[in-house]
Amino acid sequence: MALLRSARRPGSANGNTWPGFVDALSTLLLVIIFLLSIFMLAQFFLGQALSGRDEALDRLRDQVVELSDLLSLQRQANDDLRANMSALSASLTVADGDRENLQRRIAELEADLAEAEGVTGRVTRSADEQQQMIADLQSRYNVAMDNLSNERALSQRAQDEVNVLNQQIAAMRLQLAALNEALEASEARDAEQQAVITNLGERLNAALASRVAELNEFRSEFFGRLRQSLGDRTDIRIQGDRFIFQSEVLFASGSATLGAGGQEEMQKLAATLNDIMTDIPDDVDWILRVDGHTDILPIRTAQFPSNWDLSTARALSVVKYLISQGIPAERLAATGFGQFHPLDPADNQDAYRRNRRIEMRLDQK
Repeated sequence: MALLRSARRPGSANGNTWPGFVDALSTLLLVIIFLLSIFMLAQFFLGQALSGRDEALDRLRDQVVELSDLLSLQRQANDDLRANMSALSASLTVADGDRENLQRRIAELEADLAEAEGVTGRVTRSADEQQQMIADLQSRYNVAMDNLSNERALSQRAQDEVNVLNQQIAAMRLQLAALNEALEASEARDAEQQAVITNLGERLNAALASRVAELNEFRSEFFGRLRQSLGDRTDIRIQGDRFIFQSEVLFASGSATLGAGGQEEMQKLAATLNDIMTDIPDDVDWILRVDGHTDILPIRTAQFPSNWDLSTARALSVVKYLISQGIPAERLAATGFGQFHPLDPADNQDAYRRNRRIEMRLDQK
């Protein structure tokens, strides 16, 4: 009976290892499915990302990092599976040892039985009890053999799954290498495009600088001729790139109607500009901007509710008159600044007079 109790323990121990191993395999299978899903998503987003530029490259780098992390997780899972296989192999070795022990014990029992049959005087048990013991031992032996067969089948299935995992890991490595090659090719194309953009920018800046230089030449000529035609007057002056008319030269107080004196000055300006226009090349896209300015004293009339309205109306009046003198409308622009850009910030009549003005500048569109 002591032999029977000791023979029961290995079988029960082997029975407790099976459910844990099944959980490990199930978890590993879920991880594989999850990795394949992540990989398919990465493939999709990679196809979307390669059509872009800087943002697409950033997303592609993130996906490569994620794939690297997933590959690390896969390697860890593979190591865990190998550890489980090692544990299973150890369990199989123990089962083989138990089977050998059972066989030795059966042999010993058979020897005892033979001895009992030969020495009938010492046998205290009946023939039925001996048959029952033999049948019990045979049943336990059959159970042990069944457990051993199941463990061997389980080991074979685990080995097959490890082979499949190794194949999948190899495929993922190939795909990761292809992704790295695509990323390098995309970065090379971007570098070439950036060089082309830089070259075009330099050429554009050079062209713009050339056009600005040409326009400056004609601006100087325009201002020089205009100064000669208008004479040496204190109420009409050039300041920087602007030609400044005091409002009193062109308009009556609180009015936006160009007076007779103002029309005479604008006729001189239009004649000078018409002479200059024929010399300006067609590819120089120039414009004469007319800016209206007022002083800080507020105006509130039905016609001009604010200084802004008055300054805009005066600038527009000058533009319309220049159009009537043959200046193309597409070469003119009227803007009103009200009292917000004074030349003299002082609060006195001289400052008010200086700030009430019409400015003209020859500029590029």
